[in-house]
Amino acid sequence: MSTADVKDAVREKYRQAALRVRGKKASCCGPSSASDTCSPITSNLYDTREAGSVPQEAMLASLGCGNPTALAQLKPGETVLDLGSGGGIDVLLSARRVAPTGKAYGLDMTDEMLALARENQRKAGVENVEFLKGEIENIPLPENSVDVIISNCVINLSGDKDRVFSEAFRVLKPGGRLAVSDVVTRGEVPDLVRRDMLLWVGCIAGALRDTEYVSKLGKAGFEAVSIEPTRIYDIEDARAFLTDKGVDVDAIAPQVEGKFMSGFVRAVKPR
Repeated sequence: MSTADVKDAVREKYRQAALRVRGKKASCCGPSSASDTCSPITSNLYDTREAGSVPQEAMLASLGCGNPTALAQLKPGETVLDLGSGGGIDVLLSARRVAPTGKAYGLDMTDEMLALARENQRKAGVENVEFLKGEIENIPLPENSVDVIISNCVINLSGDKDRVFSEAFRVLKPGGRLAVSDVVTRGEVPDLVRRDMLLWVGCIAGALRDTEYVSKLGKAGFEAVSIEPTRIYDIEDARAFLTDKGVDVDAIAPQVEGKFMSGFVRAVKPR
């Protein structure tokens, strides 16, 4: 599976997600979602206050695995960059936290998501936001220009994570923080899962092992790297991941039980 194949599959998934939002399809990321069709990754990530402070379309377009804005300890005046900003929910929430003098950037490679995010910004009336088109492996910002980088279940979708971490390090100011939510694994995961494209765009196949995640961030130059588990997936979650993906659920689910988790990843660029 080439990096280009992964990128094309991810772009198409998020294009379709943006188009579905236009039809007001129900989201699983809000506080009251209890549908059996909800992904165990994307469900119940934002509380009622947060959900009510952004346009409905921003909630509907959320495909994250955490709530990095709530955990990143953003301060007024900071410049924040969201890698893979989608419909803009984390950018809009961040912009309010860093206001009035701070700024929030959202970076996305999908035209449909960017159009949706800019419309959500208009509806929210948030001015200290700028959405950029680009790839997280090639961030269109100068070096030493950002205080905090956040991301919500997007880095695991990249086929070149070393490049992502290198770019994040480049654009962060000295002393700047990486504060991202992502899916990571603990222990070995079956090769069948790793190879499956549908599982890749579903956040699973591309997930790094926790120790590898820490190692790659260290190699990029980061220090004080930590991963805090926020949600560990059990065997029923594994079944939800694998159903309709063309794999033997009964055979594979027990091998991935407890091995996938959403985690909050912190790291600092040395001063």
